[in-house]
Amino acid sequence: MGLIPETTIQEVRDRADILGLIGRHVELKQAGQSWKGLCPFHDEKTPSFNVNPNRQAYYCFGCQAKGDVIGFLVDHENLTFPEAVRTLAAELGIEIPETDSRERSDNEKIYAALEVAQACYREALRAPGGQGAREYLERRGLDDASIDRFQIGYAPDAWDTVVRALEKAGIPSDTGMLSGLLNERASGGHYDRLRGRVIFPIQDVRGRVIAFGGRALGADQEPKYLNTPESPVYHKRRAFYGFPHALEPIRRAGRAIICEGYFDAIALARAGMGEAVATCGTALTADHARDLRRRTSALSLLFDGDSAGKKAMERALEILLPAGLRVRAVSLPEGQDPDDYLVEEGAEALAALVDRAPDALELVIRRAAAAGSTTPAEKADAVRRVAPLVASIPDPVERSEYSRRLALATNADATAVESVIRGAVQGQSPPANPRVSLEGNQPRPGSADSEAEIGESEKRHLRQIALIVSRHPEKVTDAQAEEMHEALPNCALTRLIFAFADAGAEGFIDAEGRVDVRAMEERVSPEIADLAYKVVVDEGLYPTDTPAWEVLTQIVRRFLLKNLGMQKKMIKRRLDDPDEDQDRVIQELHVLEDRRRALGGDTMGRST
Repeated sequence: MGLIPETTIQEVRDRADILGLIGRHVELKQAGQSWKGLCPFHDEKTPSFNVNPNRQAYYCFGCQAKGDVIGFLVDHENLTFPEAVRTLAAELGIEIPETDSRERSDNEKIYAALEVAQACYREALRAPGGQGAREYLERRGLDDASIDRFQIGYAPDAWDTVVRALEKAGIPSDTGMLSGLLNERASGGHYDRLRGRVIFPIQDVRGRVIAFGGRALGADQEPKYLNTPESPVYHKRRAFYGFPHALEPIRRAGRAIICEGYFDAIALARAGMGEAVATCGTALTADHARDLRRRTSALSLLFDGDSAGKKAMERALEILLPAGLRVRAVSLPEGQDPDDYLVEEGAEALAALVDRAPDALELVIRRAAAAGSTTPAEKADAVRRVAPLVASIPDPVERSEYSRRLALATNADATAVESVIRGAVQGQSPPANPRVSLEGNQPRPGSADSEAEIGESEKRHLRQIALIVSRHPEKVTDAQAEEMHEALPNCALTRLIFAFADAGAEGFIDAEGRVDVRAMEERVSPEIADLAYKVVVDEGLYPTDTPAWEVLTQIVRRFLLKNLGMQKKMIKRRLDDPDEDQDRVIQELHVLEDRRRALGGDTMGRST
């Protein structure tokens, strides 16, 4: 059978009656705008299974089973996804056309071209002409099972291997160009971009090939590594090599390992650490940090142990720490990569090296102190070198502890170090695009940074905002997002709000213009996906007689006013610090008063 067009799958979702389907298996009773019944996926005596027909979603508050109408059939009837779609389509009288390349969207054509190329590269590796590539991979420690596991291929040293494969598949050369597989000849026609290289497929979280990386086989071949360029489906700032295969290991291990190369990620996986991924020819970005934070809060960085690797690690911390990620730094013996270490020391030794990796920021602190912290000037330089990293940590308890450690390492006065870090915090500005910080907001003075500090009333308000944004994602402008980023506490519900906004901005919406929770689910952590279903099945979160956006605006203003009040208390405490500029502190209080009045709050009082 051919591929089922995405438009047909969406039509099945839109037309299927989730209430009627689930009602065949579960006795449902109406509870507001949702329906409740005993969960079909676990034994229970009190109904905790909720179905929301308006959002075409179900969620069990007992076992956390969740999904849409297709997902219910997959889980309950043990069907494959295509089987479930075809079953529902037959019931609904929807004809499923078998598509060809001429009917597909541009992106579907690109995916098809990349799949043809992948099959071509895999076949070339198995062919007699691929012997040199196979011998190279064998020298790197990869057996046939590993090659198949990572779907490694070979691009022959010829000009038209992929050109001919695409022609045979009926895929136009323009699509080959758009997907990055082909280059255009000055004299006319096209030729293969990747030649004479071992090929590594780069995939998205859904396992679709989006690009290729090629490792040169010839000694004089430059560059050593060459990737296909960015395309409508491939963006280096978001992509990781090995990401789809690492998702489940990341969940099990409770961490991700970030390395620099394809062979590094493969070596770690061969050593039993499937949670390893590699960047694709670019430094870590805020988009990388956001995607990682959705899935875990713990990272291990594995970069080279030379000076360039140390600098790369510190640059990575500038991106990862503000996202709320806790980072360790794995140090290999100089001159070795994970591949070498695995061969020489074995899988257990490599795993132990990763498991015992020290805290990355602690390592930076030690290096700064070791560079010199004897004279007052050296102490000041060491503190100011590390202070921006410490200041970027969202959690105030963690930030305070690292401040203490920095003071101890440099033998500097703890109050002075805290003052430097506080200045760095106050000097930070929100990111240019607040949505970049979906699950790792920058620290906000006076905001709550842990779930325990947020009351039930505030949690309900955050759930209200989340539901509103899920229903009206198009209304979240950058200005609105920045205001919410400043106002809302750093917690899972806030991360859900920004995840909804981001999903809407990226087009993950249903026919009614609401965020498609099912499509969004694979892009977020299990915790956020769980919250998303909880929110959308509860349609009673805000009063229907008040416009939704008015409710959101009022709640955000309430959070802002609370934050301003907390900031006032923090600033007033600084009046007791003899090292503070009193005039500047008083001026800050006046600015807060003016802002609170502009928001409609009471005057905060004057300090003298």
